[in-house]
Amino acid sequence: MRRNSARVLVGVSVALLLAGAAALALVGRNPGPDISPRAEAQRPPLMLLTTLPLVFPEEFSLQGGGSKALSAIETRYRVIPIGTTDAATLRQARLLLMAHPLAQPSEALVDLDRWVRDGGRLLLLADPRLEWPSKRPLGDKLRPPLSFADTGLLAHWGLRLDAPDHGGPAQRELDGRHVLAVSPGILSGGCKVGGAGFVARCRVGKGRATVVADADFLNLEQLEGPTEGNLDALLAELAELER
Repeated sequence: MRRNSARVLVGVSVALLLAGAAALALVGRNPGPDISPRAEAQRPPLMLLTTLPLVFPEEFSLQGGGSKALSAIETRYRVIPIGTTDAATLRQARLLLMAHPLAQPSEALVDLDRWVRDGGRLLLLADPRLEWPSKRPLGDKLRPPLSFADTGLLAHWGLRLDAPDHGGPAQRELDGRHVLAVSPGILSGGCKVGGAGFVARCRVGKGRATVVADADFLNLEQLEGPTEGNLDALLAELAELER
């Protein structure tokens, strides 16, 4: 009887130790940023600079494009579309999403770098091989560029962006979520690079810049495959930059 009682006590002790270890692990784990919708009055401003048809469709219309990406973003932010990154424009907000933008003039790049160093937060989707379909002919100024036009900004922050060896859909990880990308690039350099080169997080002065080597993952209307994590990953990266 005493031997059986001892075994029971040992078993209970081991179970309690395991439960305690599990509880400590849960406490120490980063739960991740909150990406739930916010009340309209609580949505901070988010500047958006993009060549992609997120706000308006490619065919001219007075109605918004109603893209799924924009709809998701607007559940948490008051979106301010902008056309350049000059100092006067960047004063409108602390958070900026650049989704496959046009090449910025050198003066605007200087202003963007200074804005980040002074505490700005940037999420840059830099796609070295954009697969987003467009009806506009090559050379049309309104057509999204076939690759991210880096005029030295990434190198200035210690980053390098390479095109993929092979094109097509590819699963990547972003903020702990599975993302369906298309021909994603590869980032390398001095910043904190993760996701097999899919994302780089840089400390730039007082601010931060997160670079993602794909923009096609926002094209939910045409992607074929599992895209459940795409927009959640985008919102999580923006929320992380707010911290």
